[in-house]
Amino acid sequence: METFEWIINEEAQNERLDKWLSSQENDWSRTQVQQWMKEGNLTVNGNNVKSNYKCQMNDHVVLHVPEPQLLDAEPEEMDLDIVYEDEHVLVVNKPRGMVVHPAPGHLTGTLVNGLMAHCKDLSGINGVLRPGIVHRIDKDTSGLLMVAKNDKSHESLVNQLKDKTTTRIYKGIAHGVIAHDHGTIDAPIGRDKQDRQSMTVTDDNSRDAVTHFTVLERLKEFTLVECRLETGRTHQIRVHMKYIGHPLAGDPKYGPPRTLKLPIEGQALHAAVLGFTHPVTGERLTFERDVPDDFNYLLDEIRKSSR
Repeated sequence: METFEWIINEEAQNERLDKWLSSQENDWSRTQVQQWMKEGNLTVNGNNVKSNYKCQMNDHVVLHVPEPQLLDAEPEEMDLDIVYEDEHVLVVNKPRGMVVHPAPGHLTGTLVNGLMAHCKDLSGINGVLRPGIVHRIDKDTSGLLMVAKNDKSHESLVNQLKDKTTTRIYKGIAHGVIAHDHGTIDAPIGRDKQDRQSMTVTDDNSRDAVTHFTVLERLKEFTLVECRLETGRTHQIRVHMKYIGHPLAGDPKYGPPRTLKLPIEGQALHAAVLGFTHPVTGERLTFERDVPDDFNYLLDEIRKSSR
């Protein structure tokens, strides 16, 4: 069991404790923090508190994070597209339609299941169902993911994400013709109160989110864009593109309600470039993978219709 301690300062005063704690570590979700609180693993000034407790100046917060349990998910042999691998890290090109880690309703067929069969050494920091997983991309987004094979590498990669020193560039097809060649979308993202399964731009219980975009090609009713993440919030590019009036083609959650029937399952979004500093050697590594065939097919069809 690992123990964390904090003294609440003026900046955190009056903020909900579960929200503040989930912001302290990149891989702690608010739900996970609330669960630890229910299990009695957290005290404030020596006492257990509820998740809605408001931080007070000079509060002494102690959190005991339990050791990861044995993984329930089973290894599954898969034909994974491994882009890079050594004894510390691994980079994989995830196909569209594959869930990253097991969750209710998706206990098999996930990337984690495949990784468990591919290698036996994965970091345990993220718990029983997400070994090695440093960051995620959505089920219907394809592209590059970095995976940690030990806890030291995991901590290094997570810190690089926090410090915004990783390179994460996506290619996407957006509805409409974007007028500006370049732009930055700086808009906080939080849970949508009207639909708890969706995210939205909001000032309420949100976190800073910044996406930089570049127009690669303008077509008749669509735009091919490149998006570079400065932060990594849930559904960030999808939410930001909708926010500026150009949702991604094929996006079932954030796209227009009567979107055209498109020859692609899910949003046209691909994590094309991934760069980070190797946790042990200090070498800067950058990897690139072209968009998948279904993305290319959709783009070709749009180009044909634009002539």
